[in-house]
Amino acid sequence: MRKYLLLAALVATLFMSGCTQETQNKLGRSLQNWTGTNGVLDIYMGGKVVQRFIKIDKLSTAIATDGTTPRNYRYGYGYLDANLNYKVDKGEKKLYFEISNFSTPYVFYENPGSK
Repeated sequence: MRKYLLLAALVATLFMSGCTQETQNKLGRSLQNWTGTNGVLDIYMGGKVVQRFIKIDKLSTAIATDGTTPRNYRYGYGYLDANLNYKVDKGEKKLYFEISNFSTPYVFYENPGSK
């Protein structure tokens, strides 16, 4: 299962890097509609999940202060899932986070434990 998630993350990263910013935004809105308000963001390092945020309603693209130029990161709010169990446990708090479009290997998906 982990091999498939890692492969999916690699394919998604390569696909998104070839898209224009507007295409990425459209895909992002479609993905947000698909995940609803229970998205999961897994951040990888060395082929394994090192951090997980849950209950994310969307990832947003940062915009420069001039209001027209997109910045090279995404941001959002979610609960840091310290024990990686897809649930908000006692002591896990909602946090603001930012992830780089270029150097952060991540996968954003619907919480499989929510159904």
